[in-house]
Amino acid sequence: MDKKRILLTGGHAATTGIAVVEEIRKTEKLKDLEIFWVGSQTAIEGSKISTMESQIFPRIGVSFIPISAGKIQTKFTRHTIPSVLKIPVGLIQAFWFLLKIRPNVVLSFGGYSSFPIVLWSWFFRIPVILHEQTVAAGRASISSAFFATKIALARTESQKYFPIGKSIVTGNPLMSNILNIVPKDNPSKSPTILVIGGSRGSNFLNELITDIAVKLLSQFTIIHVTGMRDFEKVEKFKETLPQDLKQNYKTYLSINPTEMGSYYSQADIIISRSGANSISEILYARRPTILIPLPRTFMGEQVKNARYAESFGFSFVFLEKEATPEVIIKEINKLLADWQKIMEKANGKDNPDINASKKVVDLVSTYI
Repeated sequence: MDKKRILLTGGHAATTGIAVVEEIRKTEKLKDLEIFWVGSQTAIEGSKISTMESQIFPRIGVSFIPISAGKIQTKFTRHTIPSVLKIPVGLIQAFWFLLKIRPNVVLSFGGYSSFPIVLWSWFFRIPVILHEQTVAAGRASISSAFFATKIALARTESQKYFPIGKSIVTGNPLMSNILNIVPKDNPSKSPTILVIGGSRGSNFLNELITDIAVKLLSQFTIIHVTGMRDFEKVEKFKETLPQDLKQNYKTYLSINPTEMGSYYSQADIIISRSGANSISEILYARRPTILIPLPRTFMGEQVKNARYAESFGFSFVFLEKEATPEVIIKEINKLLADWQKIMEKANGKDNPDINASKKVVDLVSTYI
């Protein structure tokens, strides 16, 4: 009998994909399942920056297949027309990949690179499970909903964007290293601030942190994940610091997502964008957090994600126009002073993502 195959696809979803792969390999009846990932090779249109998916999945035994899927950009740039011209190329590639792989089921995490796969899967009568990670909904997910067999939602709040008859709330799958985060009852004697700008990095956060670093480093250790575009600039800034401050400033271009849990465990305070997967990890880590959502997202997705996190009682939201260096320094000091009080008063809501990986994989297994 031929081996069973699953094809995963999506963009900005490496950590969710890793969590699902980990769960598949723990599931006895799926342990021989062949796993493929189809996604974009580059993180940003027109750049040579590799996606996290293209870097990580080959290392964990998942066959990564790049697709040249294009998208219609909301802002006209020199990359807009080349991107649009890639759309038919992506459709042809997706057709060929599905003929070659012949998966038993497709699991899509949204993103423009996923849509051609979802469309042709529907044409070939391959079951498609769509997973939406956000409190809102992405363009590709909304476009894919008609072609999906089943839609798994991370949040009940996004139900209004999808057909009720197809939808089920599963939560957002978390990697095993996140589920191993060590809880804290008290802040560290030498407190640590973890700064994360999402998988692509954040120019706004990077500039904010370099503006306030000198005032913080005598009291805090800063772990700053910059992303590729600003890493050299941040490193040059770091070199201007006195030695006693420099040793408290730890800069990383990126962190392997399978090791991210250890950095959350070190953190006493987190400063972050509010992408869906970062929010899920922060909610599980349970550390006082300053969230500064990316303002230019479809349906205000990051602002909605941030407000959702805020309802749990230990995250505090600042829009970019509010997040001045003075305001953020004041908030950091306040979070440290009120650390235990914040955690004691934190909403006692159950974490919605603890069993999400199993729920998604159980759903997948019904179609294999």
